[in-house]
Amino acid sequence: MKKTIRDFDLTNKKVIIRCDLNVPMKGNLILDDNRIKQSLKTINYAVSKGAKVIILSHLGRIKSEEDKAKNSLYPVSIRLSELLGRKVTFVNETRGDVLERAVLQMALGDVILVQNTRYEDYPVKKESSNDVELGKYWAKLGDIFINDAFGTSHRAHASNVGVASHLPSGIGFLVEKELHALGQLLDKPDKPYLVIIGGAKMNDKIKVIDKLVKKADYVLLGGGIANTFLTAKGYDLKASIYDNESILIAKKLLSEYGNKIILPLDGYGSNSYEDGIDTIYSELTSVPNNIMILDVGPKTIELFSKYINNAKTIFWNGPVGVSEFKNFEYGTKALCEVLKNSCAKVIVGGGDSAAAAIKFGYKDSFEHVSTGGGASLELIEGKVLPGIEVIEEK
Repeated sequence: MKKTIRDFDLTNKKVIIRCDLNVPMKGNLILDDNRIKQSLKTINYAVSKGAKVIILSHLGRIKSEEDKAKNSLYPVSIRLSELLGRKVTFVNETRGDVLERAVLQMALGDVILVQNTRYEDYPVKKESSNDVELGKYWAKLGDIFINDAFGTSHRAHASNVGVASHLPSGIGFLVEKELHALGQLLDKPDKPYLVIIGGAKMNDKIKVIDKLVKKADYVLLGGGIANTFLTAKGYDLKASIYDNESILIAKKLLSEYGNKIILPLDGYGSNSYEDGIDTIYSELTSVPNNIMILDVGPKTIELFSKYINNAKTIFWNGPVGVSEFKNFEYGTKALCEVLKNSCAKVIVGGGDSAAAAIKFGYKDSFEHVSTGGGASLELIEGKVLPGIEVIEEK
């Protein structure tokens, strides 16, 4: 069992907390502050125990100077300050004299937010490659390290594995909650156990399906991943996206587990991948020329409902359509409603599915909504999460 923040005397200690403040932004406007809110319990606990809190987080991906300008954590520091009800000192650099002086001058209960850790990914990837010297540098700023960023725990970065390798370490309340919900509930789930996989990241998810289909009673597929399996079955989905490299794996899985893999029957599409356009309904056996399927239809939801209503445990990762587009949100929104009304324990596996559940007003309708899409998938797949593995045992 991993140490938690409760296992340390935090009084007058400089506590580095790796949070996941990677919120969706439009300019300087935060579109969804859920991840900030999820970090509050651990930060407030450290403050209440007399710690000096130094927060590390990433925001977006940094591949250019333009990316840096678009992904500053400054707007996040303002919102974090509002939610904490105390001043958050924003340090507009990831290393150097200004940061070191700010840490040196901290009083008990002070909170510092360091600039986006992925600024260290340009021009040379140091954060994402777990650069040893960078991890050592950040570790020297503090006395204790707490990982409360579940969403990046499946990656070995300098800001989690790197820092934890050089300091006494534990997990925060958010990571503890995630490990409990995903680990215990999905380790020996009540049967029937149902897995719903959607989204467009096909190459990664088809490998996950290979593992989960052996454990689950049924696997329901939507989105681009479903298109790959439908194409493997011989369907002509015209302009719809699918992963050609995964066709052979999909064929193999269908031949071995065809009775457990449930695919869509119908959907809504368009000849253009954009929002606010007219939709075309089609059964998937007769998709019109030049049309790409971007959502599931009512016959699919009716089919999925039969399995959902019979399940006792459900894990859902990935929207079943392009739910960020108004005209293609039907399927994911309808799925949320069916899941809400089921008697099953429903665990939403973070990422776009969590964003959709929150967007459509279902945040409090499920047993657990994870903050980590990739991390939740890898955890229930049985993989070791580097950001958790590095943490000290009790």
